[in-house]
Amino acid sequence: MDIANHLVSEKSIVHSEKELVERWLGRLDVALQSQSRASLASLFAHDGHWRDLLAFTWSITPKQGAEDIAALMVSKQGTARVRAFAVAEGRTPPRRIQRAGIDVIEGIIQFETEVGRGFGVVRLLAADPSRAYQLMTGLHELKGFEEKIGKRRPTGEAFSRNFGGTNWKEQRIASQAYADREPVVLIAGGGQAGLSLAATLGRLGVDTLVVDRFERVGDCWRKRYHSLALHNDTSYNHLPYMPFPVSWPTYLPKDMVADWFEAYAWAMEINFWTSMELVSGNYDESAGRWNAVVRHGDGTERTLHPRHLVFANGLVGSPHVPELPGLKDFKGDVLHTTEFTDGANWRGKKALVIGTGTSGHDVAQDLHANGCETTIVQRGSTMVISIDPSAKLVYGIYNGIALQDGDLLASTNTKPIVKKNLQALTARMLEFDRKTIDGLIARGFKFDAGEDGAGHQWKVRTRYGGYYLDAGCSQLIIDGEVGLLQYDEIERFVEGGALLKDGSVMPADLIVLATGFVSQEVVVAKLLGNEVAKKVGPVWGFGPDGEMNNMWKRTAQEGLWFVGGSFANCRTYSRYVAVQIKAIEEGILSKH
Repeated sequence: MDIANHLVSEKSIVHSEKELVERWLGRLDVALQSQSRASLASLFAHDGHWRDLLAFTWSITPKQGAEDIAALMVSKQGTARVRAFAVAEGRTPPRRIQRAGIDVIEGIIQFETEVGRGFGVVRLLAADPSRAYQLMTGLHELKGFEEKIGKRRPTGEAFSRNFGGTNWKEQRIASQAYADREPVVLIAGGGQAGLSLAATLGRLGVDTLVVDRFERVGDCWRKRYHSLALHNDTSYNHLPYMPFPVSWPTYLPKDMVADWFEAYAWAMEINFWTSMELVSGNYDESAGRWNAVVRHGDGTERTLHPRHLVFANGLVGSPHVPELPGLKDFKGDVLHTTEFTDGANWRGKKALVIGTGTSGHDVAQDLHANGCETTIVQRGSTMVISIDPSAKLVYGIYNGIALQDGDLLASTNTKPIVKKNLQALTARMLEFDRKTIDGLIARGFKFDAGEDGAGHQWKVRTRYGGYYLDAGCSQLIIDGEVGLLQYDEIERFVEGGALLKDGSVMPADLIVLATGFVSQEVVVAKLLGNEVAKKVGPVWGFGPDGEMNNMWKRTAQEGLWFVGGSFANCRTYSRYVAVQIKAIEEGILSKH
């Protein structure tokens, strides 16, 4: 085949794939307008999957099975009035690809609802393009309340050449003070979750205030241990609206992230109070608002009355300091990893690091690099994977396409598909990292590949720990440069270190607790009371429907929201939270 004919052939293949997707979408449109359960069910594989992000259900709702999908669509279509499905313009064109081990024709789609516009993803069975294996429908924006960006950007006339009046700087200072008004949304926590949501709400015109206990924006990263860098690729870690510079390194050091957060908050005009912590709150049902007490570092307090309170303080709460037997008798220094900065002060001394997650390994490696004799203590089995190539596999869905398209594809999968994908990825990771894994096991390291072989990302979703992205400490353990001790070999801690069950004492000057954090539910109970915590229930981890408990959607407590996760999670789901809040504020979406 000559080049010209080959190009014609390629074009015809792309066209045929687009045509197949368009044909299916046309049938979907007709079935929805007639609200025919039988017609809708016929469009899906018997074991097909649908994940709705607000468009039909105003929540994050998964369904499996053609009949159940059809039933839910029909029950919601009367009010949602979803229509005008089409292949999305200007996005990655429909293509043949394999997902979850199944050959599919994958297309990014667009549609309208009664109140908004959406994007989604359809994956048709390549063997039977009349049926979809997966569908995702996401509400992107509300009609009449679109983001103020691009051609809809603010004119600036409120402060541009405002002779005799206030300028932009003065207006920003006044806006941040909240002397004459209450914020509509109060976000507790100024990391990637809080900033992403605040920026998105700001583009929708929702008055939002972020409070953070640290002295500077970005200190949530800046104040962490000296050697910390992100363990996933910069290409996938952008915040909404404002990507990292294209010249920045693949793995960002903590201080670059911290300084970027500070610049981001300024550029996105985010109202942000530093040295300010949420200390208590209660919801006034009659007024439909919170009484939220925030405390400044100097001890002064102010009660704010937002209609929405968002916990963006990470997926976990305060540091967990377990009551280890005899630890109070230890005469050396005891630090949690959140208090550890660097190992420079421990040169020539001995340290025990309790815990084999990523922070524990990183701290152990930092101490070793600073000339401290270090032993890492393993309390439970841990999955270890290389940063490159293994950890990069998780973001393979983004390869070769625009970030916004990758975000849609990544948010399409329901829990069963997520697990199936992760099992396949983990099997490849184990192949890549076999030499390291075998070396660790030979040293006595307890290794596991996650529940049912679903790897570290399943651990992230279920317990947010129990894994290590290897930045070099594994080889130090294999080579004996960093010691390894199983916790069950320790009888108790004593004045000079750890008394082992064989009667010997492992001496230590420092014990670092890489023991994780208390659950978010504990934080909610402390700040909002046991009644609210019980009403809301678990935060993070899989719920009965297969979605993350109470994340990125309305909770049982009116006006209470939770956001968090990776940079990609925060970028993707901040939009859906912001759209829900905007819809409530504009009366489009009723309260509970």
